[in-house]
Amino acid sequence: MMRSALKLVALAGLFAAFACAETWTVKLLDAGCVEAQKSATCDPTATSVTFAMNVSGKIYRLDDAGNAKAVEALKTKADRSKEPSPSPNQSKDNAAPASAGITAKVTGSLEGDIVKVESIQLQ
Repeated sequence: MMRSALKLVALAGLFAAFACAETWTVKLLDAGCVEAQKSATCDPTATSVTFAMNVSGKIYRLDDAGNAKAVEALKTKADRSKEPSPSPNQSKDNAAPASAGITAKVTGSLEGDIVKVESIQLQ
């Protein structure tokens, strides 16, 4: 009986945590650049390891787990975008500009100015 009660309490806690989760569609930022330059226009690069997001003019940093998920998502996106060079008949003009930024759908909860990330999906 005690085990069942503990499982029920743990399950309720899990659902409560998910109930507090929010989802934002944001431009992902390089947190190191944001801190160094005091600017909200720092697009992440292949070498970015800490990330932030701008929500209604306020910058929120991602937690360690969120940073790891963002690195992995960027790596996966880069791997998928590696395509063979265009043939001479194809135009190279359809490549996205480097300054286009990275838009992401971030699900998590706010804890002060940190987002405790549950998931990140690059758009």
